Amino acid sequence: MIKAIVFDFDGLTVDTEYALYESFCDILEMNPGNLPINEYAVHIGTDSSSLYNFILSQSNGLLTRDEIIEKSAVLHKAKLNKPIARDGIEDYLKAAKAQGLKIGLASSSYREWVEHFLIKLNILHYFDVIQTRDNVKKVKPDPELYENVVKLLGVNPREAIAFEDSANGSKAALSAGLNCVIVPNKITEHLPFENYHLKLASMADKSLEEVIDSIEKSVKLLKK
Repeated sequence: MIKAIVFDFDGLTVDTEYALYESFCDILEMNPGNLPINEYAVHIGTDSSSLYNFILSQSNGLLTRDEIIEKSAVLHKAKLNKPIARDGIEDYLKAAKAQGLKIGLASSSYREWVEHFLIKLNILHYFDVIQTRDNVKKVKPDPELYENVVKLLGVNPREAIAFEDSANGSKAALSAGLNCVIVPNKITEHLPFENYHLKLASMADKSLEEVIDSIEKSVKLLKK
């Protein structure tokens, strides 16, 4: 029986990912699409070091790593000045509260970044537990973030559903023993996902009740 749901943040709760991609395109003076999304998306959902190294490799020596970090941060923040939650996210949060489910968030980003947007969107109050890179030694795809969340929520991993948009995030959730629902965005829809329990184009496609019902039925079938 499902007792908790756990959300990723970047790209899942708010599509910060495409705004970041556009920021990198701007500083590289490329049109979106010319920066290869298939290669770019592999670096999403984990520590940003590999992503910055990838952008550095695309800069043809015109930018330093520090310049990439500094310039992209300014542009990224400006593009997200008026953040919008992804379709269905608040409906899921409301439904979870109405059903008495516990709600967690597991993000490889810093807490300050995450809470800034949750406050701005007026959805911070929904979350019982938030774990970010401030709380762990290793971020996704390491399972530590999810292990922390379910422990603090007081549920068995199999009693929780993780909602993820990236391959690194889904690996973390599955390694921690959670059921995993993939909801990719414009960047991560190009990634190959494995071993997930359900995949949605948008959280608006199915109600939370339908998602839980689907997961619980699939788990029962696996036990037979």
